[in-house]
Amino acid sequence: MQFDAAGAVSTMQAGFAALSALVVSYSLSAIGAVILLVAGYLAAGLAERSLAAALGGIRGMDQTLITFFSKIARYAILGLVLVMVLGQFGVQTASIIAAMGAIGLAIGLALQGTLQNIAAGVMLLVLRPLRIGEFVEVDTIAGTVEEIGLFASRLRAPDGVYILAPNSTLWNKPIRNYNRNKVRRRDIEVSIGDGQDIALAQKTLVDLARRDRRVLENPAPEAFVSALGEDSVTLTLRYWTSDRDVQGAETSLRRAAKEAFQRQDAPDEPDANPSSEAPAKASGRKAV
Repeated sequence: MQFDAAGAVSTMQAGFAALSALVVSYSLSAIGAVILLVAGYLAAGLAERSLAAALGGIRGMDQTLITFFSKIARYAILGLVLVMVLGQFGVQTASIIAAMGAIGLAIGLALQGTLQNIAAGVMLLVLRPLRIGEFVEVDTIAGTVEEIGLFASRLRAPDGVYILAPNSTLWNKPIRNYNRNKVRRRDIEVSIGDGQDIALAQKTLVDLARRDRRVLENPAPEAFVSALGEDSVTLTLRYWTSDRDVQGAETSLRRAAKEAFQRQDAPDEPDANPSSEAPAKASGRKAV
């Protein structure tokens, strides 16, 4: 069989032409992809810094939220850039987006509890039902807030025990914040004997509260009968104080009330020098 040199040369020329066109095409795509990557990276950084600066100008915005939202903006732009780069090489981006959606759904179902904690952490940081340094009680959890994170929050119990509470637990239960309101009411119960003067005991309790500088004048302190027993009467001293003085004022008033009623119950001591016995006059002799 005779070798067709002209046909072979023609085929090689056609192959080189196709290869050259392919190289040129992919080179342009690669250059476009590099340009997109660089521009997207710069745009993502600019968006992150701009959003962080904008959120930082909002009064009361937590730094954790600022970082969280700015990072989301950054990675969202980078993800969009990645899809655009793949589109430069002819990849069907619609199928990629659908696959990413399916993967995201699967991850969301697998990490449902974790995502719930993140959502609860965002709500805690936005609405601020508790702040660092405040003493809160949530169900069986009670302590001073030390840190509020996106997944969990750290508290310190009154006895110094370390508590790490999931944010979903703190968000889904009623929160009792003992420091949010600056004025607090306290009640102190005191029991007296059935035969004691109730009016005098009430006056004694109110006077003790008025003499304590930590007790507010308005609303004024009051004392009233709160319970009746077989041989005792329970009085309640009700007063208002600032949240900083709750513990100190209550301790002092309990001690003062106890001491005051002990003095009232104590029998009168006999006179050491009764008037019926005149002291012996000084003389040269000893008194006999």
